[in-house]
Amino acid sequence: MEIRERLISAGFNPTDKQVDQLSIYMKGILEFNKSINLTSITDKDEFIDKHFVDSLLVTECDEFSSACEIIDVGTGAGFPGIPMAIMYPEKNFVLLDSLQKRLNIINQLCNECDILNVTTLHMRAEDAGRSSLYREHFDLCVSRAVAPLNVLSELCIPLVRNGGYFFAYKGPGVSDEIDDAKKAINVTGGSIIEVRNVQPVGLMSNHNIVIIRKDRLTAPAYPRKAGLPNKKPIV
Repeated sequence: MEIRERLISAGFNPTDKQVDQLSIYMKGILEFNKSINLTSITDKDEFIDKHFVDSLLVTECDEFSSACEIIDVGTGAGFPGIPMAIMYPEKNFVLLDSLQKRLNIINQLCNECDILNVTTLHMRAEDAGRSSLYREHFDLCVSRAVAPLNVLSELCIPLVRNGGYFFAYKGPGVSDEIDDAKKAINVTGGSIIEVRNVQPVGLMSNHNIVIIRKDRLTAPAYPRKAGLPNKKPIV
């Protein structure tokens, strides 16, 4: 299925330029993937569903609509940040990853696709969360990173301004993760306001979006130094 047709069937209305940008980006990732492990998804229809449509699932949320400064933590090959940036060129996106090689590819493809609203950031999330440049700076943090919610909360919530939001993409086992993450969410200043199940027509994957609001400033102790959130999660 073509990109335009699939996005329209999922409720999105891309322009010709946006379809071209998504197409060029997909071709670029799949080409780089032959030499660098960026994605296990190489079928184009599956790529469109699981990387483009899936990334855009949260964009109709009011919390996304009102956000101007957005950070994607653990962006990997640029998801969900790149599809969001293409479809919403009026918003600013920072794509954070700890591997410079991946970010170099994103930068190259952004140039090829004429994506002007993306900045990449080579940094550990723990370090970004303690930096005066990024701590409590963003209206919204999004993450599809493969990490437990208690770990992601410590990494992501400190980056969000007071009154902003953190969206965590999670699968069907979200209830257990939420139970384990309650303390981490609380001590970093957040609270869960909704767990939204999202599945557009025809999409095989079934995602839950955990929507966390930043209610108060994060205590100076968090995030802890690099590596600790994963080694010793808050429980």
